[in-house]
Amino acid sequence: MDNLEVIILAAGAGTRMRSQLPKVLQPLAGRPLLAHVLATAKSLTPKRIHLVYGHAGDAVKAAFAKENLNWIEQIELRGTGDAVKQALPHTTSGSQLLILYGDVPLTRQETLEALLGHRDNSAIALLSVALENPSGYGRIVRNSRNAVTAIVEEKDASAEIKTITEINSGILTLKQSDATLWVNQLDNRNAQGEYYLTDIIAMAVNTGQKVTAVKITDANEVAGVNTRQQLAALERSYQLRQAEQLMQQGVTLIDPSRLDIRGEVSVGNDTIIDVNVILSGNVSIGNHGRIGANTIIHNSTLGNGVTVEAMSQIDGSNIADECTIGPFARLRPGSELAPHARIGNFVEIKASQIGEGSKVNHLSYIGDTTMGERVNIGAGTITCNYDGAYKHRTTIGNDAFIGSDTQLIAPVNVGDGATIGAGSTISKDASAGGLTLSRASQKHIANWQRPQKREAE
Repeated sequence: MDNLEVIILAAGAGTRMRSQLPKVLQPLAGRPLLAHVLATAKSLTPKRIHLVYGHAGDAVKAAFAKENLNWIEQIELRGTGDAVKQALPHTTSGSQLLILYGDVPLTRQETLEALLGHRDNSAIALLSVALENPSGYGRIVRNSRNAVTAIVEEKDASAEIKTITEINSGILTLKQSDATLWVNQLDNRNAQGEYYLTDIIAMAVNTGQKVTAVKITDANEVAGVNTRQQLAALERSYQLRQAEQLMQQGVTLIDPSRLDIRGEVSVGNDTIIDVNVILSGNVSIGNHGRIGANTIIHNSTLGNGVTVEAMSQIDGSNIADECTIGPFARLRPGSELAPHARIGNFVEIKASQIGEGSKVNHLSYIGDTTMGERVNIGAGTITCNYDGAYKHRTTIGNDAFIGSDTQLIAPVNVGDGATIGAGSTISKDASAGGLTLSRASQKHIANWQRPQKREAE
């Protein structure tokens, strides 16, 4: 929208959170509350976003230093009307304003687009919702023709008005010229001693202007966060929303209430995700995959037909088609698996390339390694890649066979088709096609007696 400007009010202290962290920086799905609001605001392609800050402003500004925002400080926290008043001199004449809140994270883009759709036929359009328990919220007052006439805050409401269940969300849109006129007329003669932005509703009505309340059905879209309990409730709401989207796209979730998404995630159809899975950062999972219970995947790409068994962790890795990982496997950043690779139980991979069809099945550590195709790594094998000061690389050729309990002392090369005998410590290059081993001679001592504890005197 060419002339849209967004004002986000984010000055509140959030004292009921009992936290040193500013309220708008409290995390929801791994991102600050304010980050969710900003993402939605930017999806509307506004000309400018103004952010009114106050409490712990330096921390808020530091957290969003890379964002293109117009920062406006509200030195005295004197209510929403005063916050908007501080922002108005920074807005452009002729613009359409949208007022959002830094602690209301779950408003949908399509809901705000519907709200903005009333900009031509209403002086003010606002979001409202009916609540079973509207206590604490400003009530939407309508006349006999169902037209909005005012918003009355609870502390100023009569007993009759308190019976109204339709509440004001605080999210509204109006023209910049109208906002300038009405906000400058606000006073603080009320129970809170604050300048209520909601008082402009009555001003508009008194001058014959139309006010439209766009009533939504999902109260979580306009729910703010003031307590840890409210934060937890919105976390669950957000996660269920993400789960529903995945299922609509053809993903099977064993229990939608036990999936956490904390980033940008895409999952292909016919993939099955078991319980207690966490997907964070940027995660892409292909079709026909299977993600086992209690698995964590962060900033990684998984191809089609990938199986991740239970209790595995994958971080910063690229997994090609038809690979199998786990259970109890850990892939650290820089791990790359070619198609049909197998990483088994209690195996850790770090900054390594595992070739097509290669297997690291049991109890092994592979770090800083380039591994060819069809390699078999025996149980208990480790690459000794760190000398205490520098990391060194191991290279293993195609079709190599590494026996169990082998130590590869990097830098070292194992040639194509080489075999390393079990229990070997390899500190020099192993030639292609041959057997390399380093093993002490086995001895047998007959009639040997174990040491015995001396009897107490």
